[in-house]
Amino acid sequence: MDKQQLVEKATEAFRPFETENVIQALQNLSFKHLLAHPVVLILIIAVALFGVAKRSKPILLSLFSLFGIAVIIHYAMPSPGNDLSLSSTLPFVGGGLLIGLVVIYYSLIKSD
Repeated sequence: MDKQQLVEKATEAFRPFETENVIQALQNLSFKHLLAHPVVLILIIAVALFGVAKRSKPILLSLFSLFGIAVIIHYAMPSPGNDLSLSSTLPFVGGGLLIGLVVIYYSLIKSD
C-alpha cells in the first residue's frame, strides 16, 4: 500500500470525527439513541462506577462536564440553516457558566 492510499484510508476512517459530524451527532443525540449503542452506555457506567469507587473528583467532574456540554450543544445549537442569535447564545453562556462554576467549586473551593 503506497502513501496516498494510506492517507485516503485514514481520511475515511476519521471522517465521523470531523467537527461538523460531531456537532450534528450531538444535536440529534437522545437517550433512546444512547441506549441503542450498549458499548457507549457500558463505557459511561464503568467510568462513573470507577469514579465513585475511587472517590475521584477529576473523573466525576470530567463526566459531569462532558454531559453538560453535550446537553448544551443538543438544546442550544441552531439548526444548520439558521444563524446564532442572542436567544440561542444565552443558553451557551448560562450553561457554560454553570458548568464552570460547579467544576471550580468542587475542585478548588470545597475540599475534603
